[in-house]
Amino acid sequence: MKRRRGLVLIELIVAVGILALIVTAFGTVWWQEQKLARDSYFRAIAMEIVDGEMEALVAGGWKAHPKGAHSYEVPARAAQNLPPGSFTLTVGDKELRLEWTPASTAAGVHVIREAKIR
Repeated sequence: MKRRRGLVLIELIVAVGILALIVTAFGTVWWQEQKLARDSYFRAIAMEIVDGEMEALVAGGWKAHPKGAHSYEVPARAAQNLPPGSFTLTVGDKELRLEWTPASTAAGVHVIREAKIR
């Protein structure tokens, strides 16, 4: 009888161990999916803002900015949903470059748009 109880206890320990491994694996997959979804969300917001601002700049808004690289303030309220970072506008002789760079590389997204100006 004691031997049978010992075997049941061993089976129970093995079953709990297998269950713990499965739960850990699912937790890891879920965490990775959440990170991927968050990064995709941030990229979509940054791309939408940068694309919209670039359209306005190419249409003539760039004339209000001096040549060189400088910080660029965006009026889009959606920028509040981005992680900490900055928008940078670079005005050259014949080109514009607008980019959003996150403060941390963990955010994983860096959006750049370039356009020719006349």
